Amino acid sequence: MKALLLSEYSKLEVADLPRPEPGRDEVLVQVAACGICGSDVHGYDGSSGRRIPPLVMGHEASGVVAGIGEDVSRFAVGDRVTFDSTVYCGVCHFCLNGEINLCDNRQVVGVSTPDFRRAGAFAEFVTVPERIVYRLSDELSFAEAAMLEAVSVALHAVAVSDLKGGETVLVIGAGMIGLLILQAACAAGCSRVLVTDVDASRLKLAQESGADETILASGAEMVSEVLRLTGGRGVDLVLEAVGREETVSAAVDAVRKGGTVTLVGNITPQVTLPLQKVVSRQIRLQGSCASAGEYPQAIELIASGKIRVAPLITAIAPLSDGAQWFERLHSREPNLMKIVIDPRMASPEQA
Repeated sequence: MKALLLSEYSKLEVADLPRPEPGRDEVLVQVAACGICGSDVHGYDGSSGRRIPPLVMGHEASGVVAGIGEDVSRFAVGDRVTFDSTVYCGVCHFCLNGEINLCDNRQVVGVSTPDFRRAGAFAEFVTVPERIVYRLSDELSFAEAAMLEAVSVALHAVAVSDLKGGETVLVIGAGMIGLLILQAACAAGCSRVLVTDVDASRLKLAQESGADETILASGAEMVSEVLRLTGGRGVDLVLEAVGREETVSAAVDAVRKGGTVTLVGNITPQVTLPLQKVVSRQIRLQGSCASAGEYPQAIELIASGKIRVAPLITAIAPLSDGAQWFERLHSREPNLMKIVIDPRMASPEQA
């Protein structure tokens, strides 16, 4: 089969690899769409340490069942499906408690570390355990379904924030996850959602995605504007979708006393925390990791139009164009959002 192989850091090539065979509890999926995640871009250059070459990356995918293992009972060849990126064991304490994202034996599709390696979906075929596979309705296109993993991450961030309804919320960062968190917060019943970023084009997308106010600023200037818009009180909840020291610090300053800051972004592994402000203002800090069973909700919200993902898809491209798109994303070319790879598409020279 053809696959987009990370043969060494910053080098992607279309390679001929053996077609995988499903194990007893696995489903073989013919990939119809796989989105390039920001974590893939950080893995591409080696900065994350979680994409050790050689590796086929890709975990935001959808396709058609092409084969099943002998113990698979819920799916048949020809079914339209998607799958979670988290491969959980199902037997540890956290899995039995429904916290599959915290599984003691957690692996991720399309990721390699010193502890595990799992081939991903930038390929014509991929195998995944039946327990992480979900059936797709005919209403969802494969490209939209490739966005389900990101939507589930956004829904999980909102879920762990313990909303009661009617909150005023600030989303820091209008990238892919931030824009989906915005929509997830609206769907959860927040009364007012503010979005801040330093990129005007992304804030335009935020407006189109339902933001009540957008703020083109960062740091102290952003905090000052948030306080102005909330009568000096601050917001009830900040969903931080960047993960840098300055944005985490600004999140603490922008939230009201007794409010919550949910940390979703994690670009930098370590930040300095304004501890005295957190303690004296009794702020709750909440981490959010991946998702934990939000896929059915994500499918329902996209199908109903309550979360719109199609406007966030910049391009759908063949495997042969994958390296070019990775480089454009890595160089932070403006006005790029989600790039979806379709391994079934012919390359331009084959067309």
